[in-house]
Amino acid sequence: MSILNLHKEVFSKIKYPFSLPELLYSYDALEPYIDAKTMQIHHQKHHGGYVNGINEVFSRYEQLQKYALWEVLQNLDEIAEKFDIPAEDVEKIVNMGGGHLNHTFFWYIMGPNKEVDKELEGLIKELFGSMEEFKAVFSEIATKHFGSGWAFFVINQDGDYELYSLLNQDNPYLLGDKPIIGLDVWEHAYYLKYQNRRAEYIRNWWNVLKVL
Repeated sequence: MSILNLHKEVFSKIKYPFSLPELLYSYDALEPYIDAKTMQIHHQKHHGGYVNGINEVFSRYEQLQKYALWEVLQNLDEIAEKFDIPAEDVEKIVNMGGGHLNHTFFWYIMGPNKEVDKELEGLIKELFGSMEEFKAVFSEIATKHFGSGWAFFVINQDGDYELYSLLNQDNPYLLGDKPIIGLDVWEHAYYLKYQNRRAEYIRNWWNVLKVL
């Protein structure tokens, strides 16, 4: 499966009740680039917290439970108005729901062995001229992002491809875009091993991005 079909193959299946997905590899499988302790805490505690949080919100709104999570994020203003969801719960849906989606596909696109997506690779070379240029631009966006958040490569509403970063656990679906590649630049993703050396973490992350 091409990662370009991530929306259909992964996101469309994420529905209430939400669960913490099992990793397709062991916690130590991404070493030495990402250490086992970081992976365990990141997966069980951080991602697990987002799963618990979004389940708590959805459990109180039966109307939301028929939607896939991406649909709620993409149509959040309309859905919030339709079902009279207060601002504090809308904020929880953004933070907890975005956190769940972001991490689910973050684990999915990484792995200890390269499984290069030739369709994606061809697209990137067509758009950026070379894989090296794409990595350089993406890495710069991730490195320069201020504070916590994510760097994304997406397909937007117009069918064009974009690179950008978003704050906190905001997800591209909030903008009507579909994520293809995402990199977590929250400190909890790298701080045990890299401390404040975000650029080094990003440089090494390309070794565990299995699809390129």
